Amino acid sequence: MAFSLEAHWVWDFWVADDGETFHLYYLRAPISLGDPDLRHRNARIGHATSPDLTEWTDHGEVLGPGVAGAFDETATWTGCVVRGDDGLWRMFYTGTVFLEASSVRNIESIGMATSVDLSVWDKRDGFVLCAAGEYYEKLGDTAWTDEAWRDPWVFRDPAGDGWHMLITARGKDADSAAGGVIGHAWSPDLDTWTVQPPLIEPSRRFFHLEVLQVAEVDGTPVVLFCATRSDGADGVWVVTADALPRHAPVDAARLLLPAPGYAGRIVTDRAGVPVLLAFSRDDSGAPIGVTDPTPAGPLWREARGLG
Repeated sequence: MAFSLEAHWVWDFWVADDGETFHLYYLRAPISLGDPDLRHRNARIGHATSPDLTEWTDHGEVLGPGVAGAFDETATWTGCVVRGDDGLWRMFYTGTVFLEASSVRNIESIGMATSVDLSVWDKRDGFVLCAAGEYYEKLGDTAWTDEAWRDPWVFRDPAGDGWHMLITARGKDADSAAGGVIGHAWSPDLDTWTVQPPLIEPSRRFFHLEVLQVAEVDGTPVVLFCATRSDGADGVWVVTADALPRHAPVDAARLLLPAPGYAGRIVTDRAGVPVLLAFSRDDSGAPIGVTDPTPAGPLWREARGLG
């Protein structure tokens, strides 16, 4: 593992690059909890830095839950970091509220924190982006146990028209075996966001499309996500898509990295090569840390049967 902690589980993560240093933001929870499933309601966001995506220095926790009644009162989950035209770094992250101690029922929303140095983060008061019920499944619409609205991935519009956010969500009329969609929001300036309809029709093979990312490999725009497919296949998936993945054929996605890899991210290294990092799991499913970077091109060609 390129990055792991002795006393904490380490799982979902995202990377920001300031041109000199790579900044890893990752989910962490104490192994002393005993049950790995408890990590989800005890997640905090940690920070580590590296010159090369391989040797990491940990800086501990940088963002945790809010006060009682806040959208992130239980835990802080997966997000992304981008730098605006004003030079300010913005972290968009998932906040969750678990409704009962004995249940996994929870409501997910998206918040924002800002930083001038990528080390100290201040939550943006009053910023909460929630799933819109006219487009997306809300808690109670079905027997599904979470109001899925997480894992924001923010990027510039390819034509220069503001910013897009991709979100893990479920379609308005989803069923328990499928129904995952690419949730979508748009902003002119990173500060004001409008929830849009999903970019795809509900999946027939995936009930969630987690940790979405758009990237380019071998000159081809692709969308990455992680999920367990209806037939049990599990890991990091990839499919060719437009830079804004409207109508992306996610049900035709191929495994880029099978289990135990999960929550993969493509990052461009200092040599300009797109590499894949993911977190790995042990035989029990517990996360054990972030993998070493692997060139994404050969993985992509192998996934298409060209390797």
